[in-house]
Amino acid sequence: MKLIDKINNKSAKVGVIGLGYVGLPLAVEFVNAGYTVIGIDVDEKKINSINNGHNYIKDVDDDNLKNAVINNTLSATTNFNIVSELDAISICVPTPLNKEKDPDISFIISVMDKIKQHLHSNMLITLESTTYPGSTRELIVPYISNDENLIIGENICLCFSPERIDPGNATYNTSNTPKIIGGITKKCSEIGKTLYSKIIKEVITVSSTETAEMVKLLENTFRAINIGLANEVAIMCEKLGINVWEVIDAAATKPFGFMKFSPGPGLGGHCIPVDPHYLSWKLKTLDYDARFIKLASEINTNMPNHVVKLISEALNENQKSINGSKILVIGVAYKKDIDDVRESPAIDVLHLLNDSGAKTAYFDPNVKEIIIGNEKMQSLKKIEIQDLKKYDACTILTDHSNVDFQVIFRHSNIVIDTRNTLPKEKSKNLKRLGQG
Repeated sequence: MKLIDKINNKSAKVGVIGLGYVGLPLAVEFVNAGYTVIGIDVDEKKINSINNGHNYIKDVDDDNLKNAVINNTLSATTNFNIVSELDAISICVPTPLNKEKDPDISFIISVMDKIKQHLHSNMLITLESTTYPGSTRELIVPYISNDENLIIGENICLCFSPERIDPGNATYNTSNTPKIIGGITKKCSEIGKTLYSKIIKEVITVSSTETAEMVKLLENTFRAINIGLANEVAIMCEKLGINVWEVIDAAATKPFGFMKFSPGPGLGGHCIPVDPHYLSWKLKTLDYDARFIKLASEINTNMPNHVVKLISEALNENQKSINGSKILVIGVAYKKDIDDVRESPAIDVLHLLNDSGAKTAYFDPNVKEIIIGNEKMQSLKKIEIQDLKKYDACTILTDHSNVDFQVIFRHSNIVIDTRNTLPKEKSKNLKRLGQG
């Protein structure tokens, strides 16, 4: 039976390699659409959790996952040999940056090394991991071309389809976020679109894998640059004695030509702090300096330092020094209402505070434990009014919905608010990011 027929009659076996924030929701969507899905990951804890029906991703419904396992439509394994039995695989492994901020594509290479002996005709391979333009063709095509029996676009298909997961987004998820897909050949794109159309309402094909790769990088570079602009304007407003939050809200009333971005303590997450560097790295190999990306990165990367400067100024105004002060950080997740600390600016702020001699603690109802340097820190279990007075300063880095910021404001000695959680409050002991 042809692959497209298997896809259409739901007899195709689908594999998802990498069962994190992108892979597990994708796997569950394929199950919901009627496919039998095999999840593959090197992390045995994740595999055991799934096979026991235990969910570990907030964006996945607990009952959906449990029922899928009970019904044998979802299972997980660390054995990559299973690829020989699959009709379609989606690769959703991490693509971080190394210490030099260059792309680390080792996870993709590792996957291909593990599955190269198990690739076969009549199958679809889709890379979803964010990477630089040209990487699907450069990194994956050679593995397929080494087998003279496999011809891309004829008996095996290869696509790139960038993930667009936004953890914690209550409106947009895998199924209702439009999906971009580009194949090595036109037939690859058609087969890829056929499969993803079974789980996603709108699938848009582009002319090549390179175009699809560039789409993802443009999306997140656009956000990084505009957040960088908002952060710089915040610093400007501090110097000018203007409230940046009032400025942004007023500008946002314009119904055209303006899109609202807000400043904050820095960039976090698995995409925005990382993806622009993939693009600038690629352009560097072509002797082009991506200046906008570099400038935005400098501004955004420096924001944790700026936050510590605000904390220091607030303490100094109360005749105190950071060195020896007790400082409470509210929120360490990289954005509100999630438990993800990847690239979180709060981690950098805590590092800087500790290096300055501060005695730090944190409260985050969604994140029980973090690692700062080589030390583990555990969140306070709750905010006690009587305990707030024990801290010389409290800085708000994540604006979780389930935190009572009014209580923090009323009972803290000093508050440094980087998220404008207290827009109407005024006090000499309240210092806002972006307000002089």
